[in-house]
Amino acid sequence: MASIFSRIIAGEIPSYKVAENDKFYAFLDINPMAKGHTLVVPKQETDYIFDLDDDLLAEMTLFSKKVVQAIEKAIPCKRVGVMVIGLEVPHAHIHLIPIQKETDLILTNPRVKLSSDEFEKIAEAIRGNVK
Repeated sequence: MASIFSRIIAGEIPSYKVAENDKFYAFLDINPMAKGHTLVVPKQETDYIFDLDDDLLAEMTLFSKKVVQAIEKAIPCKRVGVMVIGLEVPHAHIHLIPIQKETDLILTNPRVKLSSDEFEKIAEAIRGNVK
């Protein structure tokens, strides 16, 4: 059975897309640690990020950099933190999280609650800044 991320990429499950190309898909995390918390996933379903071939992993990093630059223009933050955990969904992904301080990346912090309208406005703001 396809992972939830493959189903999102295929359009079977709705998402707040911020960027996409032929190899990668970026969308807002629906249980965000901060406004603008974005996931970047390869369209190729691979469980563990370090099982991706070197070229695809390098391209994923460069795609993520473009998304980070767009997040920084759309969401006030000091940095965009990068996190790779890989246990919660069996599909490689990178978390891009706008932060003000290091402790913003503590996984047990309360999550941000947003309405669907807020999610769409954030996604639109990020999308509008992707180069």
